[in-house]
Amino acid sequence: MEKTNFVDQIRIFCRSGHGGAGIKHFRRDKLTAYGGPDGGDGGRGGHIILKGNSNLWTLLHLRYFKNVLAEDGDRGSDNNRTGKNGQDIIIEVPLGTIARDEETGETEMEILKDGEERIWVPGGKGGLGNTNFKTSTNQAPEYSQPGLPGIEGWKVLELKVLADVGLVGFPNAGKSTLLSVMTAARPKIADYAFTTIVPQLGMVEYRDEKSFCIADLPGIIEGAAEGKGLGHRFLRHIERNSILLFLIPADSKHHQEEFRVLLKELEEYNPELLHKQFIIAISKSDMLDEELRKAISEELPGNIPHIFISSATGYNIQPLKDLLWNTLNTTAN
Repeated sequence: MEKTNFVDQIRIFCRSGHGGAGIKHFRRDKLTAYGGPDGGDGGRGGHIILKGNSNLWTLLHLRYFKNVLAEDGDRGSDNNRTGKNGQDIIIEVPLGTIARDEETGETEMEILKDGEERIWVPGGKGGLGNTNFKTSTNQAPEYSQPGLPGIEGWKVLELKVLADVGLVGFPNAGKSTLLSVMTAARPKIADYAFTTIVPQLGMVEYRDEKSFCIADLPGIIEGAAEGKGLGHRFLRHIERNSILLFLIPADSKHHQEEFRVLLKELEEYNPELLHKQFIIAISKSDMLDEELRKAISEELPGNIPHIFISSATGYNIQPLKDLLWNTLNTTAN
């Protein structure tokens, strides 16, 4: 398998810090032979915190970060002094990261904003010192609390790509070539299935120094919703895209059927994907004459915008950018 710097899923063992013990202590000094209780509370165990970082676009930096062990809280001390809290561990993740518990599969949080910090695995609470248990009938309590244990277990971080436009199509539909023409990205391009095995992101420079993000996603195949091919690894990334740009090659034998299969896979994976904005681009259109373009247009759904393009010649690339930009801004409003 080709080496890649794009890592979209990481499995980590996490353990938050144990809370420090509260102590049993009575005030004693040269002026006080039998003082009251003054045992301090234990410190809180360290949290494991997730923080969003817009400068990250992959989980690569966590590939060898397999054990995350937060610091324990210190025990309390005399004179009602609380123990030091355990040091928190902050894990920076790209926007669009989902945190899950591996055992239950439950989604625990999503990080969507730059600088957003959320406690993922909370540290154990520190125990109470004996000073907390003093009452009118028990002025010299002989007990204190131990700290609560931290939480430990295997966790999963999963990245869903945040992009304005996601390119959807069968392998070899020309998605990577289109991305290389529209952006400064340089994805691997070759004439065999699954050239793209991980998402490739690129920024499209638009008019008046505006820009938007487009993602070339791994090619979909029939059965992807059931996990065939790249399956769920592909489909989870398109959940974040505002617009889905379906790329269907002009030399396809059945344009309408190809689009139907793509829609079916999206619906089976997550029916909500059908509520996104769709645009159809017929790639490799430099080989078509007007009569063939008209015939293909009649095959396609009338309620979905479509455009004929050619990455090889640059035909209609700027009008495609205009269509995407206008659709994005219409959707946003």
